[in-house]
Amino acid sequence: MKDILPVRVVGGGLAGSEAAYFLARNGIPVLLVDMKPAKFTPAHSSGDFAELVCSNSLKSNDFRANACGLLKEEMRILGSLTMEAAERAAVPAGAALAVDREKFAAYVTEKLRSHPLIEISSEEVTSLPDEEDGGRYTIIATGPLTSDALAADIAQKFGGGLHFYDASAPIVSAESIDTAFAFTGDRYGKGTGDYINCPLDRETYYRFVDELLGAERAHLHDFEKGEIFEGCMPVEVMAARGRDTLRFGTLKPVGLWDGEGKRPFAVLQLRREDVPGTAYNLVGCQTNLKFPEQKRVFSMIPALAHAEFLRYGVMHRNTYLHSPDVLNRDFSVKNKERLCFAGQMTGVEGYVESAASGLLAALHLSDKIFGRATRVFDERTVCGALETYISTPNRDFQPMNANFGILAPLPEKIRDKRERYAALADRALEAVRKIAGGAAL
Repeated sequence: MKDILPVRVVGGGLAGSEAAYFLARNGIPVLLVDMKPAKFTPAHSSGDFAELVCSNSLKSNDFRANACGLLKEEMRILGSLTMEAAERAAVPAGAALAVDREKFAAYVTEKLRSHPLIEISSEEVTSLPDEEDGGRYTIIATGPLTSDALAADIAQKFGGGLHFYDASAPIVSAESIDTAFAFTGDRYGKGTGDYINCPLDRETYYRFVDELLGAERAHLHDFEKGEIFEGCMPVEVMAARGRDTLRFGTLKPVGLWDGEGKRPFAVLQLRREDVPGTAYNLVGCQTNLKFPEQKRVFSMIPALAHAEFLRYGVMHRNTYLHSPDVLNRDFSVKNKERLCFAGQMTGVEGYVESAASGLLAALHLSDKIFGRATRVFDERTVCGALETYISTPNRDFQPMNANFGILAPLPEKIRDKRERYAALADRALEAVRKIAGGAAL
């Protein structure tokens, strides 16, 4: 133990928390450095680690039908702290894994603060470590909202500065929802009736869209339409693509039936935000409208006519590296093996993907520290496919979510999509179990 220098993990978000805990749990001392609570980014407000700032959903749990669900299952096999915390803080959300944000972050924070091999330092890191740094390893996991000074240093050394815009949805008080104009139920009857569904008739829908398009937006410096990430597209930007776009996307009524067994013209779903069910977020309604405009426009939906907004939607800039030019597939920097990056800055997009990158960076680093053969996740697994994506030359590199399209194809052709996805999932999990079985995890 005395011969192992503490690994410095910079950033206490999902990726940094995951990396720090994995290393410590495998006998490697860690110095976890985070600038909170002395300083916050524009999107953070809690002093806890692993704070979720956008949605409270970690997406589908169905690992045989959804690639993010499969990634979560791979992470469980590898001993993920994020998955452990999510199970402890889960709120009802049908087939999705959604969490009570405060309980989730509190669980992660307690695990990190109570571990004897983790030392925590509250300070802002403003530059990358020197090349030698006394032989110490460092993982930079400061996230897409890295502080200005460190972001400038990263950009200067690695040509960073690429970015896109991300958004979050409003949250309303449960008691302020007018249930006379809503019904409960999950799409296609999956789950236990966890969502509150707010139907809109034809006239209300088109009036809502028109007001959405005409509402005043908050100003963003250097904002460009082309920098909006598709996975978190503001609802007003999506509506601008056509007046029917929302009812075939965010507000689609497919798979939902009201109390009379009829399918509404359009439906806004509300998902529980906390375990007691005192707050609900507007699913898919990420927005950059000014706060008064959010209240005015969303209150046009009958069930939200008197809604109390506990939090308004916000938009912020996410920064990421052009990772194929910078990183190896184990998340270490090319020609600087003692420096690694993890999280959304590497070009993986999403809560789960970000946490997975921290887990993988730590796993590969632990192999290096203990002198073991490097465990290789290939494209049969979502973990391996993401590693390949961030390290393969790509002039048009953009952030990537987990999806079945990046997995290696099956040797046999399966026409039925559900059967094909299930086969891909079974193959992936078998591969991850074999890789994980090679060492104590």
